[in-house]
Amino acid sequence: MNDFLSKNNFLTLKDLHPTTQKLILSRTFRSIGQGALVVDMTLYLDALGWKAFHIGWVLSVAGLFGALLSLGIGVTSDRLKRKPFLIVYESIIFLCSLAALLTAHVLILTLVIIIAGFGQGAGGAAGPFSPAEQAWLAEQVAPAKRGRVYSLNAAFGFFGMGIGALLAMIPAILHVLATGSKLSAPVDAAAYRPLFIVVMMATLANLWLITRAKEQYNGAKEVRVLKKDAVEMKIRRQENKMLTGLAILNSFNGLAIGLTSPLISYWFLLKFDKGPAAIAPMMAATFFITGISSVYTGRISEKIGIVKSVVQMRLVGLFLMILLPLAPFYWLASLIYILRSAFNRGTAGNRQALTIGLVREKRRGFATSLNSVSMQVTRSAGPGIAGLLFSAGMLEFPFFASAFLQGIYLVLYGRFFRNQNMPGQETKEVPKVN
Repeated sequence: MNDFLSKNNFLTLKDLHPTTQKLILSRTFRSIGQGALVVDMTLYLDALGWKAFHIGWVLSVAGLFGALLSLGIGVTSDRLKRKPFLIVYESIIFLCSLAALLTAHVLILTLVIIIAGFGQGAGGAAGPFSPAEQAWLAEQVAPAKRGRVYSLNAAFGFFGMGIGALLAMIPAILHVLATGSKLSAPVDAAAYRPLFIVVMMATLANLWLITRAKEQYNGAKEVRVLKKDAVEMKIRRQENKMLTGLAILNSFNGLAIGLTSPLISYWFLLKFDKGPAAIAPMMAATFFITGISSVYTGRISEKIGIVKSVVQMRLVGLFLMILLPLAPFYWLASLIYILRSAFNRGTAGNRQALTIGLVREKRRGFATSLNSVSMQVTRSAGPGIAGLLFSAGMLEFPFFASAFLQGIYLVLYGRFFRNQNMPGQETKEVPKVN
């Protein structure tokens, strides 16, 4: 990955501060487990006998739980430090993975999914603890470099998810070895459980990386605000105005994502009768190509701006979203899905960079948590709605509804943030230029 970037004159890990390097690498390891579970989690639940409605509402509750927790994490990390929160998160993921490995009891598995967010496919983000992660990542990155650095961070997450998606073939392979059946045959539920070992191993690697990373930020010293300070209050009003607009826009985007993304593997199963042996390679290709797209998007943002790059690429993704449910063949639907992901999700790094740039360092945790919450609250409703529609045989409607909501989001996003297209200097900036 680094060699590819260097040869093509892209930003590489070698160009970054050691702490930034470790955070990006930890996202990569984290995304491996997420990539495996975003492919196989719903397939595993289906193999256990769970119905579409049950699968959908569990993922919805998991999204809502993560959203509510995220806001508290962001605000608290601004007042303390960010590093301890990531250590706690990785510890929780390890314990939940262990529980899922040891038992498939419906109640325990339901709690594990809700607490750990398994199957959400967060691109390597630290779930509800991602506000602390994103705020810490900005510590050693200058404003002009954020589009490229956050896009690189997202790219490594997608590459890790690609590796994880390939590992999602493990259940099918184990089933073949145990039964002698064909690779395309339905997979027994027990064959999915070793995937949680992958998650546990990635979590241990992350704990090692995070404990070795250094954090300069100290919220106890930074957050010293006098509420009667007129200058401070003026700055906050402007920041809050931008954050309010972001939250409103995210409500459209969140519901659009929730209607399709969490249940996409399940949709391929229902529509084309495909299992992990077919879906995993397709999802792996999706993540790898999206990672490459993310790298290029970061570079494009320095030429045409963050906001323009997001709007232009996601408009193409919106058109492909409309075509996806109309595809009559699995290979065609897979191709459309891969391209749609590249244009749509490839902008994730730029969108994160814009969020971070709306506020000063001492409010970055709050900004990223509000960004996450405003998206997750509506996103959490998506799987439940989609599950009901799938149960009724309406496999196309969630995609059309998602495209409509994303259209509203893009129009408003381009207009509201047009003055933030080319990030410059913030009110108070301290990070070093890499």
